[in-house]
Amino acid sequence: MTTSTPPLVTDIFTADPSAHVFNNRIYVYPSHDRETPIKFNDKGDQYDMVDYHVLSMDRVGGEVTDHGVALKVEDVQWASKQLWAPDAFQGKDGLYYLCFPARDHDGIFRLGLASSSKPEGPFTPQPSYIPKSFSIDPASFVDDDGSVYVYFGGIWGGQLQCYNTPTGDHFDASQDGPHEPTGSGVPALCPRVARLSDDYTSFAEPVRELQILAPETGKPILADDHDRRFFEASWLHKKNGVYYFSYSTGDTHYIAYATGDSPYGPFTYRGRLLEPVVGWTTHHSIVEHEERLWLFHHDCELSKGESHLRNVKVKELWYGKDGEIVTEKP
Repeated sequence: MTTSTPPLVTDIFTADPSAHVFNNRIYVYPSHDRETPIKFNDKGDQYDMVDYHVLSMDRVGGEVTDHGVALKVEDVQWASKQLWAPDAFQGKDGLYYLCFPARDHDGIFRLGLASSSKPEGPFTPQPSYIPKSFSIDPASFVDDDGSVYVYFGGIWGGQLQCYNTPTGDHFDASQDGPHEPTGSGVPALCPRVARLSDDYTSFAEPVRELQILAPETGKPILADDHDRRFFEASWLHKKNGVYYFSYSTGDTHYIAYATGDSPYGPFTYRGRLLEPVVGWTTHHSIVEHEERLWLFHHDCELSKGESHLRNVKVKELWYGKDGEIVTEKP
């Protein structure tokens, strides 16, 4: 199995990297960890990030540029704290959009959008969060027709378990914490998806729940199947007409993937892309550049295991003969 590169940058702590190719250059949109006196807890209060930096490089292994602060929490009118894992996309209007989660002034995670004329920012946030958005870890995917889909959701501190319907109509504060479904035959919580409106200010449709199916049964993966069930860190990419949905299993620390023939799924589980790393969390993105496939992820090498102080790395992946993703060169 191939090893990962050293940390991309070492002067700041970075995590949750979302990588994209714009103008033949790789841009990475990570969260920015910082030192904090907050003790570790399962709600994630120790991840109290307050801004975003954007990194870029002309190729993997090349010089990495830190473009500095692209957005700060005090610039976001609706947000109170915790700028967690972001993503970015280029709209039909030519602008670049940063999609990000943060807690609103009631302590509920929402998703916001900010725009810039340059992929590195700085980004100007919209005055309010996306209506009817909730939870964390937005991943944006632009399909061949220009439609933009946002995938999101995270259990425990990400609050996905606080909503008893796919559309997130009601927030149950009693479930805000390390709760998730369990029990024989109980289906796992799954990520959410919605297509953005053409003006990138709202969802163009009701939020849907994705299905991730077990290949041996064709039925949804169960809640107690911790090695395969969704926890957080959605990502979608497309190759040869196949949609690849990848995600973190959370407390079992795998990056897994599933495939389908629609951006809405269902997706059938295919396997693992990354084994557990140093640190508690794992979060990734997948990008193709110059006919090579790259997995960006994080671990805690720089901080020697401090789980809230992470660093971004990258390793190579390959497609197998049947369209599967493999971690060793064929």
